[in-house]
Amino acid sequence: MRNVVFDLIYTLVAAFFYVAALPLLILFSFKKKYRDSIPARFFGIKNPPFQPHDIWFHVCSFGEAKAIAPVLEKLKDKKIAISVITHTGYEAASKYAAQVRYLPYELWLWFWIERPKTVVVLEAEFWYLLFRLASRRGARVIALNARISDRSFSKYYRMRWFYRILLSQCDRVFCQSSEDMVRFIALGARNVEVVGNIKLAQKIESNKHYPKPNGLLIVAASTHEGEEEGIIRGFMAYREHNPSAKLLVVPRHPERFAKVGELIAKTAPKMTLSRWSESQMITEDITLIDTMGDLNNLYAISDVVVLGGAYAPIGGHNPLEPATFGCRIISGMEIFHQRELFKYVSHVQFTSVEGIAEALKNAETMPPSQINGSVDLKKVLNYLTEK
Repeated sequence: MRNVVFDLIYTLVAAFFYVAALPLLILFSFKKKYRDSIPARFFGIKNPPFQPHDIWFHVCSFGEAKAIAPVLEKLKDKKIAISVITHTGYEAASKYAAQVRYLPYELWLWFWIERPKTVVVLEAEFWYLLFRLASRRGARVIALNARISDRSFSKYYRMRWFYRILLSQCDRVFCQSSEDMVRFIALGARNVEVVGNIKLAQKIESNKHYPKPNGLLIVAASTHEGEEEGIIRGFMAYREHNPSAKLLVVPRHPERFAKVGELIAKTAPKMTLSRWSESQMITEDITLIDTMGDLNNLYAISDVVVLGGAYAPIGGHNPLEPATFGCRIISGMEIFHQRELFKYVSHVQFTSVEGIAEALKNAETMPPSQINGSVDLKKVLNYLTEK
């Protein structure tokens, strides 16, 4: 009875926020980035419930959608459904043999979730009504690759009464590390087990070969707002030491390509600039990578990677991909979402944006980065395939 009352209160609060946000939702739905996701998630447009399936994976975005590939590879005999939050997640998930949907806003889950069998929620996608309704309608609910960052735990712990209710709907928590396990238990989770980070099981490879230019090739990878200018200035300072070096700038979000191109031209007006979409050749001082899907191919021919998402409070990005290709990695300090993955990667320099030029000099004599670690998916797969 207590949970039913809480469900009602939570739904009413969700309805209030939905109505309050309607003007913004309508406005943002016209932006290219949200043109598909907002109509699908908040208005149900072209987003019907799943057809009957065996296992439903819920991921947030591109990284999580890619991370489940090794698991799906072992579940080829199962009917798979995947829900996502972002449009990049949708594109990545659509490459699998699976039904793919945007996860509706929680208010609409009452009408959207039917009778799932097993629901697997990736990382930190803790939506109360997703857990509650899936469990109430007969599904096993599993948290996979579950994590709570150093930065987030204090906030979670202040709300532990809420997470105790949410996690009580979860049948099993497969978490990334022993630190995560302690945090989940402190929040009231049961059946918690450490299996490691499933991203260690990813098959990372290039699918196209590009010629490597002469001189040191540096990639500023998956950069965010507020990071590119500092990286470019660091590169300019380094060029005084190594005039033949070249820089590739790869913004994380495609809607920023034009803006970043203008920023490069303004910040480094004396350097030559090309756009990857025009020639796919690395001949100029700086190349803006304004297409999607080529990052691993560029890692394969690069010497040094300045990994974005860590010079702004984003939480960092996956270091396993550049490490697979032996790139020397430079990262900022804000890696709170990727701290566990960085434990498996050797020869990484952590620096402020002001220290990038010096880090680039140091990279000349550093050994290539490499991955030291693995993950055993047998426990996860055995549990998923139990009757």
